[in-house]
Amino acid sequence: MSAVNDTKFSYAVFLLTGILGQEDVYLLISIPFCLVYVISIVGNSVILFIIKRDPSLHEPMYIFLSMLSVTDLGLSIATMPTILGIYLFNTRDISLNACIAQIYFIASLQCTESAVLLMMAFDRFIAICNPLRYASILTQPRIAKMGLVFLLRGVSVILPFPFLLKRFQYCQGNVLSHSYCRNEDVMKMACSDIIVNSIYGLFIKILTMGLDSLLIFLSYMMILKTVLSIASLAESLRALNTCVSHLCAVLLFYTPEIGLSILHRFGKGSSPLLQILLSYIALLVPPLMNPIVYSVKSKDLRARIVRMFAK
Repeated sequence: MSAVNDTKFSYAVFLLTGILGQEDVYLLISIPFCLVYVISIVGNSVILFIIKRDPSLHEPMYIFLSMLSVTDLGLSIATMPTILGIYLFNTRDISLNACIAQIYFIASLQCTESAVLLMMAFDRFIAICNPLRYASILTQPRIAKMGLVFLLRGVSVILPFPFLLKRFQYCQGNVLSHSYCRNEDVMKMACSDIIVNSIYGLFIKILTMGLDSLLIFLSYMMILKTVLSIASLAESLRALNTCVSHLCAVLLFYTPEIGLSILHRFGKGSSPLLQILLSYIALLVPPLMNPIVYSVKSKDLRARIVRMFAK
């Protein structure tokens, strides 16, 4: 039954779930979570500060990196209150409106991050396959228009989710599977038929993240074809080395999120602990690792970070 006797959706309250069976050591578990959030927020903020401050870094690759840092910051801020609330203060309850708001922000930010990764793949494709026209194709006004279009895509395609969830009454239970709200998790608590929500959610996943990942894959196939046509092995390796950071970001973002979506829809007998771990990897690891990977692989960015902290 619902957490309250009145089953109207406007009064529904859900209970979030941490790591099952470890309630006695939640305070200890909160330490790595706090460290992850601090490193993620500081790392992405430092990258944004350096790129904004240094005009020599106002190039397409670093502009796209700053977009990635903004979405990673948004994801960290959107999930931090509920995850740390559970492990630091044992605060599990969340209202329906707050839950739906969190679903919207997380989903729209993930959709936007997927688009940013696609734009970064396009950047690498132009830089390697058509380097002579790189500056004329990826101009700052064109990059701004691309970013605005994909931002509007993320905001608009996720907009129906709150309305689809608000029309339900919830009486199937009130204990969610994760430390934050997910659309697939919440709609299972509805008394009504959820087929429309399920179909729309799957359609949006395929239309956004599915299509973006396919285009990224195709762009790398063309990059690989171009690199293999280069006679010099050293030049081939140098060209591929510029893609390593982006490939790491793509794998860190898509792999756990796709796996989690499959488990929610088709893995009814899957382990709850596996779902929880995948959910943490999907939301916490990309914002944590992206600034670290790019700082290590980018010589210009690394030099400016070292100079800033040395001062």
